[in-house]
Amino acid sequence: MTGAFMSIPWVVILIMLPLAGAMACFLYPAKSKSLGLVVALAIFASVSGLGFQLVELGAQRYTVGGWGAPLGIDLYVDGLSLLMLAVTALVGLGVSTYASSYFDHPKAIHFWPLWLFLWSALNALFLSADIFNLYVTLELMGLGAVALVALAGGANALAGAMRYLLVSLLGSLAYLLGVALLYHSFGSVDIVMLSQHIEPSPAALAAVGLMSTGLLLKTALFPLHFWLPPAHASAPAPVSALLSALVVKASFYILLRLWLEIFPLAGASFGQLLGLLGAGAVLWGGIQALRQTRLKLLIAYSTVSQLGYLFLAFPLGTSIAWKGAIYMLLSHAMAKAAMFIAAGNILRSDGHDRIADLDRLAQRLPLTVTAFALAGVSIMGLPPSGGFIAKWMLLEASIRSGQWWWGVVLIVGGLLAAAYIFKVIGHAFTQSEQPHEAGLLPTRMEWAALALALVAILLGLFTTVPFALLEIGLPFDKGRAG
Repeated sequence: MTGAFMSIPWVVILIMLPLAGAMACFLYPAKSKSLGLVVALAIFASVSGLGFQLVELGAQRYTVGGWGAPLGIDLYVDGLSLLMLAVTALVGLGVSTYASSYFDHPKAIHFWPLWLFLWSALNALFLSADIFNLYVTLELMGLGAVALVALAGGANALAGAMRYLLVSLLGSLAYLLGVALLYHSFGSVDIVMLSQHIEPSPAALAAVGLMSTGLLLKTALFPLHFWLPPAHASAPAPVSALLSALVVKASFYILLRLWLEIFPLAGASFGQLLGLLGAGAVLWGGIQALRQTRLKLLIAYSTVSQLGYLFLAFPLGTSIAWKGAIYMLLSHAMAKAAMFIAAGNILRSDGHDRIADLDRLAQRLPLTVTAFALAGVSIMGLPPSGGFIAKWMLLEASIRSGQWWWGVVLIVGGLLAAAYIFKVIGHAFTQSEQPHEAGLLPTRMEWAALALALVAILLGLFTTVPFALLEIGLPFDKGRAG
């Protein structure tokens, strides 16, 4: 029985299951909500099965159709990709539960096929073993995300979706040009083969620049973040949660994967540039979040700020810095999904998201405010949250490497985060000039936000398993110290 379980091709199932679910929801729209929830649970179970398989057998490479690289397509899973699949499954399950009550029938019949299609693209991206398949999955993910942003309808939603589409296509084009240069120069698109044969050359450096620029644009790193706040402002709350927690993280995952295995040839100067852009994002995003008067825009600019922390690992380039960045990614995904869902609850209950008019929200929606506050603990980097563990590791890496100025950025960013989080919490406990009646919300909508926020906290209490998984197959030692 154990041998049969270990031979199950979970990597293929994780791609085909959400794709089949998307097709089923499209063909049977009346049952799309039930089908979507069943598929979300099945994906979560499949990720668990893959986790057991990975722990027992180690990193795995699956040859699709019997044709391996360089002619065929390989799928690859290690500790990093498993963690990305796991956080996608957790966020996906929470957002699916929330969306089952959030959308009415006309919107639901469009949401579920698009969301499951996006989920399939995300899983395929995290399992891809060559840079061209990463491009294909990146494009599919972008198309699904753009359609979801436009789901709200109206001029603002369509404008935000069109801006996102153009940015997505531009980023993909830059990435594809880099892929073409690497294939022309080294005759392969397989990541392992490229890592063995790549050499410093003008073509290789140009490919690094093009691919990195395209991925930075898709990740919305400062100053290339201009498309992200408008997309969040007009998108439905479940879509904003997916966009912030998962979609922008996928392009960062590609950059991280390529940097650790292919891009070290770019040298320390490129890492310092990414660190400077990350520091700018932390400070600029934090200041802009503090200035916002509407909750969704505050959370959107908070995402811009928090994404900057991920790039502080590049100039540091040590194992502890990489692990800190990955832990920041995981904890931020859970916390930010909880925040956007909480904002969606407030919009549904009060009909607005004006921060100054929250009017004793803590009395009317206590679970929603609790979820926002717990997520804010992780965003600020306070113990015992996952955000605290991540920032502590980045701070330790900056001190050990003698680059103390990155530690200053971490501290100032944490203070800015505390300022805008407490700004919201303060108004949630005070009476506004325009009082509101308590709105009626389905219980699952509040519990979905709270569950995701609790996971962000639990990541700080149970660190053994994530760090043990990161030791499976990930070549941290290939990263260059700044």
